Amino acid sequence: MYRSHTCGELRIEHVGQTVTLSGWVAKRRDFGSLSFIDLRDRYGITQLSFNEEYNKDLLEQARSLGREFVIQAIGKVTERSNKNTKIPTGEVEIIVEQLNILNISLTPPFTIEEDTDGGDDIRMQYRYLDLRRDNVRQNLVLRHQVAKAVRKYLDEKEFIEVETPVLIKSTPEGARDFVVPSRMNQGQFYALPQSPQTFKQLLMVSGFDRYYQIVKCFRDEDLRADRQPEFTQIDCEMSFVEQEDILNLFEGMVQHLFKEVKGLDIGTLPRMTFDDAMRLYGNDKPDIRFGMQFQYITELTKGKNFPVFEAAETVLAICATGCATYTRKQLDELTDWVKRPQIGAKGLVYVFCNADGTYKSSVDKFYSPDDLKQWATQCNAQPGDLLLLLCGDTKAVQKQMSELRLEMGLRMGLRKKDEFKALWVIDFPLLEFDDENQRWHAMHHPFTSPKPEDIPMLDTDPGAIRANAYDMVINGVEVGGGSIRIFNKELQAKMFKILGFTEEDARYQFGFLMNAFEYGAPPHGGLAFGFDRLCSLFGGADGIRDFIAFPKNNQGRDVMIDAPSVIDDKQLKELGVNVNS
Repeated sequence: MYRSHTCGELRIEHVGQTVTLSGWVAKRRDFGSLSFIDLRDRYGITQLSFNEEYNKDLLEQARSLGREFVIQAIGKVTERSNKNTKIPTGEVEIIVEQLNILNISLTPPFTIEEDTDGGDDIRMQYRYLDLRRDNVRQNLVLRHQVAKAVRKYLDEKEFIEVETPVLIKSTPEGARDFVVPSRMNQGQFYALPQSPQTFKQLLMVSGFDRYYQIVKCFRDEDLRADRQPEFTQIDCEMSFVEQEDILNLFEGMVQHLFKEVKGLDIGTLPRMTFDDAMRLYGNDKPDIRFGMQFQYITELTKGKNFPVFEAAETVLAICATGCATYTRKQLDELTDWVKRPQIGAKGLVYVFCNADGTYKSSVDKFYSPDDLKQWATQCNAQPGDLLLLLCGDTKAVQKQMSELRLEMGLRMGLRKKDEFKALWVIDFPLLEFDDENQRWHAMHHPFTSPKPEDIPMLDTDPGAIRANAYDMVINGVEVGGGSIRIFNKELQAKMFKILGFTEEDARYQFGFLMNAFEYGAPPHGGLAFGFDRLCSLFGGADGIRDFIAFPKNNQGRDVMIDAPSVIDDKQLKELGVNVNS
């Protein structure tokens, strides 16, 4: 028997028992005739005690152990004289009577502790060591808890978990596919799925009614903190439902997850149209943990001979509560921040709403105190507040102000990681026009249904059509999205035509789905949650990487196994891939 208890299990009530523990040497401390070892396993840490008076040979054996040696210790549980209140086992220690070295270890390249001295690159190279750190391990425990809670909820709602294929057909719409050459069908390629979209629709045609899958998806796209080339979705689909049915059911699921995993009641989720989200926040995934909504003060700024505002299509303002104490140095730094290429603003105008009721701005040359007071009144500003103004073309300035609002929320401490605000964003545009290619693109995907009342505009005004689509947003992060699907073959064919597909192209790429629609497709819809993003939100992290056991780096590489890698010429020839290209 390697162990009778885990390293996180023993408490004061176990005093006097003889136990067997196994684990890794986390730390060794030597004090003259005494030595202590912190023994670690997945469950926690227990202190082992060695005393020269009790057993000199055992003490010498203990002092030969290096970090991360795998050992077995047999001994008696006793009460610690110097208790450690920071760990659950801190009231007890083991007086070791027998010590067995199960395996030795090289000295690890970084400390296996919460505050490690290892940088990202070295930790990713030795990810199997990084996973021994308690904070990283707890991230994966949280991921397991979320998955378990999802399955519990959906099982109770009569969903069936069905696996869909991983080797599928490539489609040019959306992100780039990862492709896989076929040895048995040389010159032809599979693709790894960006999502199980068409298969879950086929399951609805098959009569499965309620499907879900916690599934790997793959996209060959540029990476950032919340993106990986392979990621996980909670993928769901339902038959005989309207938008309201889906919103209610999956709002319930997210409420259930917060209750089960975080012990929080997030309440009813508000709903916001896409148009309102863009108008008030300049963003289709607004962070509503704080206010600072946009105020459109264009008309109040005209006719005063300030050339920048006179030439602008839109002038936007936000009110930063209590920030009238900002120094000139802080405002200059903020001005430089909005001028960065990532933001693209040409400058920043500010107005101090002073505590004594007076106003002072960076454009006093053009605007009187009464003008500034009008701006403050429209922005509901109070004495002690600071107004920040940007101007330009409407879409551009909305995007710039969105970034400034989020940055101010961060600087003001309003984007708290332990506070959660969720909402639904609904009524997205169905289509967006690509000026470069002079064609329409589906804002979500080609199978999204238009709002029934907007269908007549397909022939007259496609850009005005609203989609029967919805996104769930938590703390400014889109964690899930979906739509009611097109289930009528004529409407689907019309959508393909608007998107620029010839009848032959549509038949080649999606003929299997269109054929299935010939056999009684029910009304259906669904959505998918970004499982990794959801876990990182619950864990209070900005990126998803630490919630994935073996992630890729920012270049899409697995530096631990050195992938992707070159393939042998012989293997390429077997696949029919031109090795000289």
